[in-house]
Amino acid sequence: MIWKVVRQIARVGIPSEPAPDIGADAQAEVSRIQRELLDILGQALCIREVDAGSCNGCELEINALGNPYYNLEGLGIRFVASPRHADLLLVTGPVSRNMEMALRRTFDATPDPKLVVAVGDCACDGGVFGESYATCGRVSNVIPVDTVVSGCPPEPLEILRGILTAVRRRIRSDIPKNA
Repeated sequence: MIWKVVRQIARVGIPSEPAPDIGADAQAEVSRIQRELLDILGQALCIREVDAGSCNGCELEINALGNPYYNLEGLGIRFVASPRHADLLLVTGPVSRNMEMALRRTFDATPDPKLVVAVGDCACDGGVFGESYATCGRVSNVIPVDTVVSGCPPEPLEILRGILTAVRRRIRSDIPKNA
């Protein structure tokens, strides 16, 4: 049986589709955003991703940030397992009633100054799920949100823009008024 498979592979080859072309403009934008983030922060940005009840569409796009096209890890922007090590929370999905307390505890465990980015239509406004007996709706109904990234699901480039927007807002709010 295995020989039949090996012969078919030898005859047909391994078919695969070509790598996606995100375009030179998008690649330049990604590089610019990553450089600006690290210029602002001067060090690594640690992100804790929290799925508060999503369909996993947004998680797929967030996972794409780690692929060779976006290469976040190679530039000092990384995902961490513990909120105690995070600078920013990336929250997806409408907050289910079962995740409400867990999201609050994660927010409380994140050290100050903390940033929160709500990713996807469900996290921004409840999406198709809205607010019901099963969900609290948008993330801002449970914890304060600095930036929202709309889309169902949003593209990785839009997620990067949302992260940069949150970091810029925090930096501007930390500048003393008399400086």
